[in-house]
Amino acid sequence: MAKILIIDDERAIRSTLREILEYEDFKVDDIDNGIDGLELIKKNDYDLVLCDIKMNRMDGMEVLSSGLNLKPDLPFIMISGHGTVETAVEASKKGAFDFISKPPDLNRLLITVRNALDRGNLVTETKVLKQKVNKTKTREILGNSPSIAKIKETIERVAPTDARVLITGANGSGKELVARWLHEKSNRSNGPLIEVNCAAIPSELIESELFGHEKGSFTSAIKQRIGKFEQANGGTIFLDEIGDMSQSAQAKVLRALQENKITRVGGEKEIDVNVRVIAATNKDLLKEIEAGNFRLDLYHRLNVIHIHVSPLTERRDDISLLSQNFCEEICNDYGIPIKKINSDAQEALKALPWTGNIRELRNVIERLIILSDKTITADDVKSFANPMGSIYEPQNNNSTTSSGFDYDSFTNFQDYKDHAEMEFIKYKLEKNNWNVSKTAEDIDIQRSHLYSKIEKFGLKRE
Repeated sequence: MAKILIIDDERAIRSTLREILEYEDFKVDDIDNGIDGLELIKKNDYDLVLCDIKMNRMDGMEVLSSGLNLKPDLPFIMISGHGTVETAVEASKKGAFDFISKPPDLNRLLITVRNALDRGNLVTETKVLKQKVNKTKTREILGNSPSIAKIKETIERVAPTDARVLITGANGSGKELVARWLHEKSNRSNGPLIEVNCAAIPSELIESELFGHEKGSFTSAIKQRIGKFEQANGGTIFLDEIGDMSQSAQAKVLRALQENKITRVGGEKEIDVNVRVIAATNKDLLKEIEAGNFRLDLYHRLNVIHIHVSPLTERRDDISLLSQNFCEEICNDYGIPIKKINSDAQEALKALPWTGNIRELRNVIERLIILSDKTITADDVKSFANPMGSIYEPQNNNSTTSSGFDYDSFTNFQDYKDHAEMEFIKYKLEKNNWNVSKTAEDIDIQRSHLYSKIEKFGLKRE
């Protein structure tokens, strides 16, 4: 249900507009002056504002300008009993969606309201789609360390060929990103890139996932399924965590690499596939071969070109560049001003163990952005880098830290993040004696956003 604000100093007009709009199932607020109207715009998420032009205390054109400064995508429909072409043009130049004369014609009013709401929805959808497009773009491989320089050089040389590539490295080190750039810079970049996490698929289903199956080939095969190799035809298939693939699936993958043919589970027909294979693993495949878990012949087929991605602890000089890039990216996603990571905080980040590599670094930066003030400091890193307790102090054997806080009470990261955000906002409000404006300025968010958080967490002044 759309929420509409009416700003007009004539009670009769406000009552008439409210009655019309509520009859059409809109939720309506009304106010008799522009100053209080702007306060309501700050506090609430309105879908549309109907605003009179000639008012006491604040002119409607001023309300229009100030309102669009607060919320640039909020549609304004200006109304006036002294309507002229010049006034309508001026309102349009200032950003109004439309202009209506008093007394408003019922049909014209409702059509204009619906058009304005449709336009607002389109603007929101466009923003969401742009964010999705930006997120799906392949990120740059960031870093100036020798190991990163070598990876970039290898990608430039190898990508234009059809050579198979085996990427090794610890979890979270960036193997998937390397695979994406091998595809992006290849002659197959217009074709599909199909990613398969071999560790996430049960061994009894991996063959069906990779090669497809025919209807009736097993109990739950109620229809034909096209496998990942067929989906990747003309493009690239990325077999992530290939060290976890079952022996029977390894044999079929080997045959597909040797003959460029596959057979669906339960089928007899051979299907030609033109696919480039890129594989990745966090395991030592030579040790897996010795243990009898991985085929030597498949290893040699995959390991035409070997790219090793070093852990973050071996390229600590890249941490400053990575952390600042993640900071800008996450702040933009959240729609907040970009926070600064000071030099002491950068040094503190470099000193951390980074067992989770790049993935862990991004999560830590996101946590610091949520819980820190405008500038992220070394104290923030010490306090918030590890949600399970300080990494600078020995850990107790139980889940309760020296502060008496029980981290096992949280079942997922989102619950912990909400709790930490609530405690942070509560602390700042109490510090500022519950002055919402001062607190919003202190933590660098819009006052309306802070009001929403207070309502979300049910915070009340004691």
